[in-house]
Amino acid sequence: MSASPPRLALRGITKVYPSVVANDGVALDVLPGEIHAVLGENGAGKSTLMKIIYGVVKPDAGTIRWEGSPVQIASPARARRLGIGMVFQHFSLFETLTVAENIALALDARRAGGDLGQRIRDVSAHYGLPLDPDRHVHTMSVGERQRVEIARCLLQDPRLLIMDEPTSVLTPQAVEKLFATLRTLADEGCSILYISHKLDEIRALCQKATVLRAGRVTGTCDPREESAASLARMMIGGDLPHPRRSAPKAGAERLVVDRLTLPADDPFGTSLHAISLAVRAGEIVGIAGVSGNGQKELMAALSGERPVADAGAVRLDGRPVGSLDAAGRRALGLAFVPEERLGRGAVPDMSLAENVLLTAHRQSMVRGGFVRSEAVRAFAEQTIAAFGVKAAGAHAAARSLSGGNLQKFVVGREIRQRPRVLIAAQPTWGVDVGAAAHIRQALIDLREDGVAVLVVSEELDELFEICDRLAVIAQGRLSEAKDIAECGADEIGQLMAGSFIAPGAHPHRHFSPAGALGLDPPPEAEAREP
Repeated sequence: MSASPPRLALRGITKVYPSVVANDGVALDVLPGEIHAVLGENGAGKSTLMKIIYGVVKPDAGTIRWEGSPVQIASPARARRLGIGMVFQHFSLFETLTVAENIALALDARRAGGDLGQRIRDVSAHYGLPLDPDRHVHTMSVGERQRVEIARCLLQDPRLLIMDEPTSVLTPQAVEKLFATLRTLADEGCSILYISHKLDEIRALCQKATVLRAGRVTGTCDPREESAASLARMMIGGDLPHPRRSAPKAGAERLVVDRLTLPADDPFGTSLHAISLAVRAGEIVGIAGVSGNGQKELMAALSGERPVADAGAVRLDGRPVGSLDAAGRRALGLAFVPEERLGRGAVPDMSLAENVLLTAHRQSMVRGGFVRSEAVRAFAEQTIAAFGVKAAGAHAAARSLSGGNLQKFVVGREIRQRPRVLIAAQPTWGVDVGAAAHIRQALIDLREDGVAVLVVSEELDELFEICDRLAVIAQGRLSEAKDIAECGADEIGQLMAGSFIAPGAHPHRHFSPAGALGLDPPPEAEAREP
């Protein structure tokens, strides 16, 4: 391997935006067959660097050499012709098109022809990432969209595969299958650039790591010889904080879900079946599950985005609210962090201050029908400061923030409203280890203040760290919530595969959760419910 020139060699890569230096003289070598991690805090310049390599962003200075020859990568099409594929953290999918149509757009005529649908089924089943090629993207959860991105890259037979937070919405079993795939690709000579905030993954998968801080390379290492703590110190320049929490002192029931039943609102959705759950003041209840098993539908029903006919199926402080919309529930003290931060958690083209006004206007921001601009700006700036958001200021557009920084802002905006009930979906998705620890501590602090907190996450370690009780959603059904001390990872994995569902219960799903978890062989073709 060492006798070959680097597959990719970067020298002096610099990219400057009006308010920030994203990359400052970056040098990076990636060898054939090497799995190379790029580490750094949110806003350190990782995603910008990957977009430069993939031709999405043009560098202001520096050179790129591909297999020993200088190249200019002016577009993603040029990158793909060279053999570079990329799985984006923020998905580059057309929501109104099907899975197959989205994948075909990224393939050349030779690969896009023939029975593309069957090849999508084959590759997705082989790698444990079930997909229906005929399904429209707008009906899919974040985790399911991630599968489309990964399958699209694998069908391109890449020589360099860039993966930006590829496991942020995958289960541990699916992660292991993905890792087996990546190791096989590397053994066959494919180079892999891997971005992740999950340091244990980096240590298990990668042979080399380059650390960025404030756009500059601050060091390289072999992550297999480092601990998660030492890698974190390289990234953030200090030790990670440990969560501080007291023994649970749960009070009255704040959020009650009583046999909530809701048909899917599209052919590929998941129907909810008699879901019951109670979250009390001063506790954190977690919901685990494989993406696409009803989380999206449950969040819509609880947040008020999709009111239900039975008002009593959802109650806040004893009051039936199932028929209220999102605004009506927020007026009663409900706050909500959606899993999709860009587009649902925040309007991309609006400033951070304007995005604050959308959900926090009741925090003395409107008086006599007029917006108090200073109060709005102050709330936004205080959120930026309290949650360490790297942004140009309250006037910065939401789309200008890195994914992790926008996530910190959205979570901070909701937490700082001091709600009576907070529902958070994937609260630390794509957030670096330091910021994730900050967000988790903020959720624990809410719980200490008597707030009822419901967290839906596919990060099992996160749920075990912060929750008092834990339930599992599978096939649109919810298991009984158990005290966290009574839960083990193996048991939760079996529940995620639907072990608690009575035999004969119709799944109302388009793929097998057990197959997605790798607990049984995926079917040759996915059978749809008649």
